Amino acid sequence: MSSFSGVQQIGGLNYEVRLTVRLSLRESIKLNPQSELTDGTEPSYMHYDNDENYFRGYEWWLMKEAKKRNPNITLIGLPWAFPGWVGRGSNWPYDYPDITAAYVVKWILGAKQYHDLDIQYVGIWNERRYNAKYIKLLRYTLDKSGLEGVRIVASDNLWEPIVAALLLDPELSSAVDVIGAHYPGTITVTEALKTQKKLWSSEDYSSFNNEVGGGCWARILNQNYVNGLMTATISWNLVASYYEDLPFGRDGLMTAEEPWSGNYVVESPIWITAHTTQFTQPGWTYLQTVGHLEHGGSYVALTDGKGNLTVVIETMTHDHSVCVRPPLPHFNVTSQNATFQLKGSLTSIEELQVWRSQFNFKTKKPYFFEKLAPLKVLNGSFTLSLAEDEVYTLTTIITGHKGSYPEPPPSAPFPKVYKDNFDVLNPPFSEAPDFADQTGVFEYYVNLTDPGPHLFTLRQVVTQRPITWVADADQTISVIGDHQWQDLTVSCDIFMENIKTGGVFVAARVDKGGESVRNAKGVFFWVFADGTYRVTNDLAGQTVLAEGLSGTQAFGWYTLTLTVQGQYASGLLNGYPLWKNAVVLTPKHGWAAIGTHSFELAQFDNFSVTAE
Repeated sequence: MSSFSGVQQIGGLNYEVRLTVRLSLRESIKLNPQSELTDGTEPSYMHYDNDENYFRGYEWWLMKEAKKRNPNITLIGLPWAFPGWVGRGSNWPYDYPDITAAYVVKWILGAKQYHDLDIQYVGIWNERRYNAKYIKLLRYTLDKSGLEGVRIVASDNLWEPIVAALLLDPELSSAVDVIGAHYPGTITVTEALKTQKKLWSSEDYSSFNNEVGGGCWARILNQNYVNGLMTATISWNLVASYYEDLPFGRDGLMTAEEPWSGNYVVESPIWITAHTTQFTQPGWTYLQTVGHLEHGGSYVALTDGKGNLTVVIETMTHDHSVCVRPPLPHFNVTSQNATFQLKGSLTSIEELQVWRSQFNFKTKKPYFFEKLAPLKVLNGSFTLSLAEDEVYTLTTIITGHKGSYPEPPPSAPFPKVYKDNFDVLNPPFSEAPDFADQTGVFEYYVNLTDPGPHLFTLRQVVTQRPITWVADADQTISVIGDHQWQDLTVSCDIFMENIKTGGVFVAARVDKGGESVRNAKGVFFWVFADGTYRVTNDLAGQTVLAEGLSGTQAFGWYTLTLTVQGQYASGLLNGYPLWKNAVVLTPKHGWAAIGTHSFELAQFDNFSVTAE
């Protein structure tokens, strides 16, 4: 039975907290993904200190496509790692803050020069310790470069200690425009409010995109402001377009993880996002009177200052709105009637458009983003009957619509027979399709020294260990295929470019990637430029299954073939047996892979895999 919750007053137009954007391209600047990140690596625009290439990676394309769909979207850059040369031998980007600042600013300038993209905000270093001197120098460098309009977000970690530093250091405070916290649990701290800065949840969600993940997103989109006065909530990540068995599989707002089939799934968080983003824009203002409903749930109200109003209500229950982090204290939500009373200039509103999502966890028949009949407003008042686990938007905006999309191609497993000769004259992206770099960067390469069969290759291009915020592996690796593969044959032509220390591998049954890749196990068939080979049960090379002489050396092409069946593995060099019947007890399944022994130049060609 519903119960009456009292009257929610909506008014107070003078509250100057701004809605910046609900969904931003947070992913647009993993500035040097030459490191193992959460789910792999992405190429820096500047691998070396004399190298600039503003067309690597998919982020440029992603940002431009986003701008086509919403010209008002806010573009935000946040370094997750830095190329090793920035630290000049030190694994720290702040030892030479002028170099690091120049590196970041060049990227912002390049975004405008080469892609006509305006980066509006930039962060410091993802979830790592900030440096006040660097922040001040970054502000100076931005201003000196004509980028006065680019705002700084700090420190993309916890509220403290950046908040205390801003209150004590006026120069630092003037450099920072936004305090960004990651996974704040909808709560801020009193000292953050004292800074009078914009407060953002600059990374949040990170949850499996089933209905509970959608409930998490619905709750925090409202309560980050209601509880913590955070005016932006940025999802990590936008689209789960990476192998599901990597860390945080399917933690995107929707799923598109099968480029080989074209299948994608529009998940519940997409429709929950629409409840806010279709009816507000960056620059709208939160009203002062927002809060919790008497019997659980929350509401926010926003206006463009021109007479338009949007109210978003959520009644998500605890167990149906748990995010991956932080822990969620228990709370109760029950069905209720809620009456809202508009005040001030808003009393002239006579009708509100209504959009509703019902998760229906009991019947398991959810309905998302449905347009209901308009709601009449009498003397500024209206009442809603609210059930558990619902989201409502009531708005004067009449342009809302539930988007449609063609039926996606059916889901399909990764092809059991797969080949790529990398013969692409003008590739649309720098990376080869389906390969997922986990450390290092593997790019299309034109090998002008070999105009014969190996003119077009795939090259590992990172030659220095990057500056990362997680423990990095010493090897580079790119995985491909189906994580459930057990018996398979992997073959690839390889070319080492380090005369004494070069080493490359092909691998099968690789069980880990992303931030766990340094602990990856599998079957790794290595050859080295010193004329030896080794077979190991792990990427780190600690467990040796076989070893001996191979006769391999740098600057020569060789074909490596690895076959794993049941508990046994064998390897061919140029089609001839080099070793056989190495015993492999674990892992039982995993991806195929290629990689190098260190951060070194090496080339790959004519890759193929056949799985049983």
